[in-house]
Amino acid sequence: MTQYTLRTTVRRPYEDTVETVRGELTAAGFGILTEIDLKATLKAKLDVDVVPQVILGACRPQLAHQALEADPSIAALLPCNVVVRAVDDASTIVEAFDPDAMMSLAGQSDDTLRAVATDARQRLTAVLAALENN
Repeated sequence: MTQYTLRTTVRRPYEDTVETVRGELTAAGFGILTEIDLKATLKAKLDVDVVPQVILGACRPQLAHQALEADPSIAALLPCNVVVRAVDDASTIVEAFDPDAMMSLAGQSDDTLRAVATDARQRLTAVLAALENN
């Protein structure tokens, strides 16, 4: 199976992790454009119960603009989705869509897109590392 996310598991409750992820994304220069509470949405739409999890649509406007200038269709892959998912009362998984996977989907070797993906990947990797060390 192809790996398409960057991932870490932290020993921290879900709610605390969500707040910490928001802060780390901000520190890395990302804003959060969207937030989808999957647990609440699936309960409301399908009356099913899933573990607490949220999708944070993170965006660094400078990178998004550069990517759009290189390939307007890349908008379909924006923003960078970061998922925070409870494992149990004391552990949480944090996953981010890997910008390198975006490059493979884009199907081109545009230098601008490569630079954007590299920058975004470094920032997301730093966010995950900060979570592990925090």
